[in-house]
Amino acid sequence: MYFDELALSDEVLDALWDMHFDECTPVQEKTIPVILDGKDVISCAQTGTGKTAAYILPLLTNLAYDHHDPDKLNAIIMAPTRELAQQIDQQMEGFGYYVPFSSVPIYGGNGGGEWGTQVTGLQTGADIAICTPGRLLSLMNIYHIDFSGVKYFILDEADRMLDMGFYDDIMAIVRQLPKERQTIMFSATMPENIRKMARAIMNSPVEVKIAVSRPPETIHQLAADLYEGQKQAFLEHILSAEGGLSKVILFAGKKQRVKELTRALRAKNIDARAMHSDLEQKERDEVMLDFRNGKVGVLVATDIVARGIDVDDIPLVINYDVPRDAEDYVHRIGRTARAENTGVAITLVSEEDRRYFKKIERFLHKQIERMPVPAELGETPKAYEENEGRGVGKKGKKRRFFHKKKRG
Repeated sequence: MYFDELALSDEVLDALWDMHFDECTPVQEKTIPVILDGKDVISCAQTGTGKTAAYILPLLTNLAYDHHDPDKLNAIIMAPTRELAQQIDQQMEGFGYYVPFSSVPIYGGNGGGEWGTQVTGLQTGADIAICTPGRLLSLMNIYHIDFSGVKYFILDEADRMLDMGFYDDIMAIVRQLPKERQTIMFSATMPENIRKMARAIMNSPVEVKIAVSRPPETIHQLAADLYEGQKQAFLEHILSAEGGLSKVILFAGKKQRVKELTRALRAKNIDARAMHSDLEQKERDEVMLDFRNGKVGVLVATDIVARGIDVDDIPLVINYDVPRDAEDYVHRIGRTARAENTGVAITLVSEEDRRYFKKIERFLHKQIERMPVPAELGETPKAYEENEGRGVGKKGKKRRFFHKKKRG
């Protein structure tokens, strides 16, 4: 389906034309008409599927056609991290180029001057506020903010917000909003806590589910079976190959691991910089600018922070820790092979990680190609066999298991 087949405003279509956006993605095709109808929507869609446009385009159209108070805040878009809020704000500028609506980003880490700008934007009636939950709640607790004109409440990456402990903050904000509003929720996964929140804040929502797409064939996926103590040496071997690599993203499970890996790599004269939630916003911006410009060779990051990374020419992604679900794996390795480029994704699989990696392989419907490990690293674990642990004998025949009854 093409965008001009949807009931979007002429101003929005003009912006799409200028940006060379012609054809809808599946999530846009299924979600935009429902939002334009004014219904509550809960959409299960991954990052990279075009979900931001799926709610910004109908929001701008509805603001153009529906009656609303131009002197009040009309819409709130909520995101889990500053990086994602920044990304949404940038897309809002592009899609809203021809519409007469104002937006204000509300997130922390910007210094005292930005605090004043955010308060002014909320109190003088910016049409759209793009917020992180904690920052908006902080402003609410100090200043009077009139939410009576809010007609649209949008939560992006709702599952991440709940993972980060924002449930109570979100509910505190919802209690200040008018009951008569349109609520739109996007989430990569649909666990019970998301459904619980949906029941609490939404009115008969339409559910739109987009299947998680598998990684494109342009990503060469590899894995290495290692003992946990061998991971760092193998990582250094990869990064030192052919005189060093540039624009590599290294994913770790926790921010403490990010800090430790960054220190260890720098001690080996590998140009690495950390990206985690303890950094001030100014520091994050500097790291990302240097990474985009090729001044940083390796960016070490957690999943949550990495959702704001939008760089096209990344040749290699390394999973130091195996992600706990297939969706996070797809998101991580999707940082490479963008904009018609090719890329490589390498996952380091310890014995503790095997069960998680097998879930990923089952989702992909294939076993990931194993990499050779240098002999100097010593003996490595045997590669996980498909039938391992399932009662398969040496000749490949299934064994029957009989359980003796306990005697009284």
